[in-house]
Amino acid sequence: MSRIAGFLYGIITSVTFGLIPLFTLPLMQKGMEFDSILFYRFMLATFALAGMMKLNKESFRIKRRDIPWFMLLGLFYTASAMFLFWGYEFMGAGVATTIHFTYPVFVTLFLLLLFREKASWVTYLAIVLAVCGVAKLSLDGTSFGFDAMGVVIVLLSAVGYASYIVAVNKSHLRDVPSRKLAFYVFVFTTVFFAVKAMTNQGIQPIPDGISVINLILLAVVPTVISNITLLLAVRNIGGTLTSVLGALEPVTAVCVGVWCFQEAFTRQEGEGIVLIIIAVIMIILTDTIRRTLSNVFRKIRPRHS
Repeated sequence: MSRIAGFLYGIITSVTFGLIPLFTLPLMQKGMEFDSILFYRFMLATFALAGMMKLNKESFRIKRRDIPWFMLLGLFYTASAMFLFWGYEFMGAGVATTIHFTYPVFVTLFLLLLFREKASWVTYLAIVLAVCGVAKLSLDGTSFGFDAMGVVIVLLSAVGYASYIVAVNKSHLRDVPSRKLAFYVFVFTTVFFAVKAMTNQGIQPIPDGISVINLILLAVVPTVISNITLLLAVRNIGGTLTSVLGALEPVTAVCVGVWCFQEAFTRQEGEGIVLIIIAVIMIILTDTIRRTLSNVFRKIRPRHS
């Protein structure tokens, strides 16, 4: 049952995280810069989590030895968002999204190299299908120009996100209640983005009431909810499977673009969505697929012996 719940949490994480363009694009159209948007996003998310913890009478108490770990997780989370947005200055958002989605590969590599944790062939195949699907969603098939510096920057974004997932999965913080863990990660992330914003153009004022609503929704839906369900998914099904389920993020983003911003839906995007759905189904049914194929080979082998 916990495994089923883990898959459900992973899907919710991806779908809610994929809603970021729905709330971010209107803010950018009002002239807000990424640094200010990210600062308000994590500051409001921190307040939202604090309110939830208060209502549920959860303790804010942590051990002193946990503070460096929360800072490290905050750095990973900050690095992921910062390098991805920086990468947009070197290449199109589609190419950057595709490169960023190599993070399941890094999760798998980190778990293998650092913890000797191997994934099944079904998982590896699902990763390949998911990356191909994201590439079809993100690339227009005509323009592939980008420089090496941009690739390195976006790869650092993927490494940051993968590091966050692995650190949560393998550190003692895995046992910290999800809301408390997310709260302290967001506290440090807010501080990091405040410092970054102040070293550039400063923190911009919020333009109007509609922007306030968009920032609140950005803080709650693809930040608070997605991060809590991410932590729950990692605890139930591990970092590798959770990261592959993240392929649903760009699918959601494409749907938002089509339904809310009247963007065109192409055959290539349809093919990408199909590949991603196949990859997600493979991840969910990994044990069933392995068990079924094992039984089939067991029955076939004696006939040729």
